Amino acid sequence: MSKSKTNNKSKNKTKKRKGTGLRVFCAIFGLLVGVFLYFYFVLGKTYVNIPIISSADYSTIELAEGSLTGGDVDSAWKDGGHTRVYYNPKHPIIEVERKDPDVENILVFGVDSRKTSDYKCRSDAMMVVSINESANTVKLTSLMRDTGVYIGDTDDTAKKKLDKLNAAYAYGGVGLMINTINRTFDLDIQRFVMLDFTSAAKVIDLCGGVEITVSSAEVKYANEFIAYQNKWTGSQSPNIQSSGRQTLNGTQAIAWSRIRYLDSDFVRTSRQRTIAQALIEKVSKLSYFEQLSLLDKSTGMFETNMRPVDLGRVAMAGAKGADNLTQYRVPEDNMYTVQSNPWMMIIDFEQTKTKLHNYIWGT
Repeated sequence: MSKSKTNNKSKNKTKKRKGTGLRVFCAIFGLLVGVFLYFYFVLGKTYVNIPIISSADYSTIELAEGSLTGGDVDSAWKDGGHTRVYYNPKHPIIEVERKDPDVENILVFGVDSRKTSDYKCRSDAMMVVSINESANTVKLTSLMRDTGVYIGDTDDTAKKKLDKLNAAYAYGGVGLMINTINRTFDLDIQRFVMLDFTSAAKVIDLCGGVEITVSSAEVKYANEFIAYQNKWTGSQSPNIQSSGRQTLNGTQAIAWSRIRYLDSDFVRTSRQRTIAQALIEKVSKLSYFEQLSLLDKSTGMFETNMRPVDLGRVAMAGAKGADNLTQYRVPEDNMYTVQSNPWMMIIDFEQTKTKLHNYIWGT
């Protein structure tokens, strides 16, 4: 065989290899684009467009109404609707520089609404989820709703009289609440996730329930809340039959976490953190595609100002950090006094900030 023919065959093989490699690359690239577009479409259902502005622009900026649709906010709870997030254009979220590039603080909160149209209500559970992507840790901090704070977007506009922290949401929506929390505790929250208690129950059901230890004293009070939720939401959850370690469905778990009259609000927030921890740990055991499927099924059940890519990134980072999950509460025991009329927890702001910062950032 001539040298030229051998060279031609070699060139043809090289071209074929290049052609095959190019086709494989295009196929992989196309798959990635398809996954990305699907991911963007699915998670985009939860996104609400709420402005974040710099503090320098706060006094002069003119805002159009933000988009408030993150799923079905028109139907009643019984028909699958949920309460929309309350955004007041007069109270945009003020931009705050992140203190540590590896740590993102996200506010996850529930609302104490009685129906889907009751969106100008007080916030209920308020939890700061601190995700450290480099250290693979998750830290949950409950903010007690009865903590006395000076509500306001800025120091200049803050009220001169103490009010309960959970009133900030009713007064000015999610922006005023986040700005008040950031001012009070010197935090850097910019993102949030909001659920009403029917949405939270549905998310838990999608995960197959959560493993919780229920005390004998808690059974009665939890069942009272189950009856209440069944009435308002149209669910048909059975009661909790006995105490002990067991799998609770969504309605049962939320009812258990909302018990108020058995012990104290401190124990109540501990139950809420226990539910959150159980959920995170359960999701962390799912495969990547199972986690994506869960996000797909849960869209429209909660609202967030995180864009789809960020929501997916944070969800995966949270799942990775599930093995290193810890809990904290503000205020700590012995770090507040009680004001009786109206009932409110009075805290030492500087001491509380120092303790909280040590917990979140370790500084």
